[in-house]
Amino acid sequence: MADIAGERPDPDALLKTLDEAERQAVRGKLRVYFGSSAGVGKTYAMLAAARAQAAQGVDVLAGIVETHGRRETATLLEGLPVLPLRDVAYRGHVLKEFDLDGALQRRPGLVLVDELAHSNAPGSRHAKRWQDIQELLAAGIDVWTTLNVQHLDSLNEAVGSITGVRVWETVPDEVFDGAEEVLLVDLSADELLRRLKEGKVYLPEQARHATRNFFRKGNLIALRELALRRTAEHVDDDVQAYRRDRAIEPVWRTREAIVACIGPDADAEYVIRSAHRMSQQLDCDLHVVTIDTPRAAPQPAAEQERLQHSLALADSLGARTETLAGGDMVDAVARYIRRHNITKAIVGRTRASGLQRLRLSISAALTAIMSPGWLWRRHSFADMLAAGCPEIDVIRLGAPPLPAHTPPGRDPLTLGRRAGQADDPRKGRPLAGYAWALCYCAVATALSALAFPALHQTNIVMLFLLAVAAVALRHGRGPAALASVVSVGLFDFFFVQPLSSFAVSDVQYLLTFGVLLGVGLLIGQLTAGLRLQAQASVKREADARSLYEFARELSSSLLPEQIVALASSFVHATFGSRCALYILGLDDRLKLASPAAGDMPSPESALAQWVYDHGQPAGAGTATLSNSDLLYLPLKAPMRTRGVLVMAAAHRSLFSHPDSRRQIEAYATLIAIALERLHYVEVAQQALVSMESEKLRNSLLAAVSHDLRTPLTSLVGMTDTLMRQQAALPPGVQDTVQAMRDQAQRMHALVVNLLDMARLQSHDAPLRLEWQSIEELVGAALAAMREPLAAHRVAVDSLSALPLVECDGVLIERVLCNLLENAAKYTPAGSALRIHAAVHESEMRVAVSDNGPGVAPGLERRIFEKFTRGERESSTPGVGLGLAVCEAIIAAHHGRIWVEHAPGQASGAQFVFSLPLGSPPQIQPEAP
Repeated sequence: MADIAGERPDPDALLKTLDEAERQAVRGKLRVYFGSSAGVGKTYAMLAAARAQAAQGVDVLAGIVETHGRRETATLLEGLPVLPLRDVAYRGHVLKEFDLDGALQRRPGLVLVDELAHSNAPGSRHAKRWQDIQELLAAGIDVWTTLNVQHLDSLNEAVGSITGVRVWETVPDEVFDGAEEVLLVDLSADELLRRLKEGKVYLPEQARHATRNFFRKGNLIALRELALRRTAEHVDDDVQAYRRDRAIEPVWRTREAIVACIGPDADAEYVIRSAHRMSQQLDCDLHVVTIDTPRAAPQPAAEQERLQHSLALADSLGARTETLAGGDMVDAVARYIRRHNITKAIVGRTRASGLQRLRLSISAALTAIMSPGWLWRRHSFADMLAAGCPEIDVIRLGAPPLPAHTPPGRDPLTLGRRAGQADDPRKGRPLAGYAWALCYCAVATALSALAFPALHQTNIVMLFLLAVAAVALRHGRGPAALASVVSVGLFDFFFVQPLSSFAVSDVQYLLTFGVLLGVGLLIGQLTAGLRLQAQASVKREADARSLYEFARELSSSLLPEQIVALASSFVHATFGSRCALYILGLDDRLKLASPAAGDMPSPESALAQWVYDHGQPAGAGTATLSNSDLLYLPLKAPMRTRGVLVMAAAHRSLFSHPDSRRQIEAYATLIAIALERLHYVEVAQQALVSMESEKLRNSLLAAVSHDLRTPLTSLVGMTDTLMRQQAALPPGVQDTVQAMRDQAQRMHALVVNLLDMARLQSHDAPLRLEWQSIEELVGAALAAMREPLAAHRVAVDSLSALPLVECDGVLIERVLCNLLENAAKYTPAGSALRIHAAVHESEMRVAVSDNGPGVAPGLERRIFEKFTRGERESSTPGVGLGLAVCEAIIAAHHGRIWVEHAPGQASGAQFVFSLPLGSPPQIQPEAP
């Protein structure tokens, strides 16, 4: 039954497999034509295969295929239906891009989308072409595409270091790994260089430049190796997936993989280093496993620490480490080997003294007897593994060399282990169990004496076997073995003729003694093993329940203080240790969220900051500052590290034991995820409040502005009428009317800004784009701002030679008016203002500069926010909307606006905005 239960599939794994199969059934299939560089023939191979599919009746659509002027490739494209490309306007140019919506509407059976790593033009739905392909796949459409090795994220840096050329268009590896098919299109370096010289890759001038730089033979050979290796990794993943789907147990020797089996022995590090050297020679993956088997007594602290250091060494060498659980060591390792398709297993050979060899032989014999198939298994773990997993190579290393001055059997690690046992009061083997074993035997003897001679010796033997089983169940293997030996002696002394003597009158009783001893030892071992397995199961169940309860409580936490309180209580209840938490604040700085308890040493903030910065544990039980009494663990969440967990334990072995360490790290992960959840809940709440506030503010601005505009217009008109009749007005009244007119005009300008801001943010009014002259727009703005600029000197550079720009003339004039008004407000009377413009690359830049006090450092971006003003807020009227309106208008035109120090002046500011240059129409000369 045990074997049948062990072979039963995992229900969770089956459900996951079924869900994945159901998802894949409705999802399109991705095929990637993969190559080492441009010119190897990826697009050609894709088109050739597509034509074959079309000939078989498949609905093939060429979504976008880059022929790069190659005649052979263009010929293959003929006859295939081609999807028209989409026009994207960008900075006055029209770019051709893949029409994702057209492909989704057309819904072909197969669509060809060349160049997986391509970056889409700004304004497209997705930034990258691989994101377009993901949407096509989700819609159930099969996609074929092409990719070069240098565009993979994981290999981009390696390719850059080889070739000296770094490409910035990359594809995440999970997209490549998720492809159902990867077809390698390979070409030798010499053949590719020949094609390059023949002009089949680039034009002649481009080909000569490429040969001198990227397309050097050494580069091409290295890129080819990378492509071959990456394709092999993908194929290996396919093999593993196939084996999992078909539940294939035997190892397939498709590629080499090594597993090193270690324990707390002195040769663990020697085994790891030897296995690492072999994996480097074979260029294959390395696994390091250890087996956590039930033990009659706790593992000594020295052995735990030594095993932890060995696993840390394996991690540092890049190996995959895992601790296997199970009563049968061979079966646990064999299942791991078959699950990961490993071809070689490496085991060590510890140099032992005569007493140690005797003890190991007895232990191996008992283990073999207790395990299934003990009749054909040998005592050596290597032999048992080779017999249990015959399809792999089992390599047994020689014993590690000892220093010349150290006698065999007395190596420093063994001495350290014994010293550790002596120092730790828990490590002495308890004598109470052996005393209870003697008591159980005495009780069995007394009961047998009361029943003897009414009961035959056969039944009396059963009473002694019952006592041995009871001892094994309550006190373990050692006391059970003692009870077996003592039971044989008591049975011989009290119930075998001659009585009260160890002499035996009948030789047949020797067989009875042997059977009693053997059965007693076997029952004791089996019962003790079952007891330890039950205890281990109870402990694992308690750990799982503790994690479940901790996760459940954290899921309902709404404040960081609640997470801190839960962490303190659960950590203390589970591990018996105190803890403190450093949490990342809003200013991205670590803050001690919970002070250390009274019996806990004060944590070091500098060490906590180091753990946070490096994302690595430190302190007790680690390789960094291991003399510390505290363990510092980074709280790693999926997005970033959220803080540091600091723990103090009564016994340092808590941090070095693998099971306890994994449990602690699981707690740290749960805390980190809870903190990240709170962070994003807070971010979402702030974003929602901000959106609602902005929506309410815009609605209020629009409503108030519309209600104010009509009376303000009437007020301005009435003051203008009074100003035309100022000769008939008394002198005091003339000044009052002038002040009323100035304030009404200022309020009118404010209302216009409010209306513009509300209209731009609500996207109610589309831009009226027309080809405009910057010179005319500047002239109109100066005319509108004549009165505010009356006390300033304005200089305008020659603008007649500048090209036309496509913009909304009314809004760009509003930008110029606001910039001129802002300069007039924040500069003293008599200051000089300058307006100039120039063409820079593909954009037109217009600047308004002054010689005033300038903009304070740190406010260069803030002054463009709504209702934000400069340092002279107290003496300058306004509400801080002018620059915000300017930025909104320029952003709607796909331009930029910024402020900088006025060039060539000791003080002053220069506001610059840019508009994209398009292709202005040809201006026909006027007829004479």
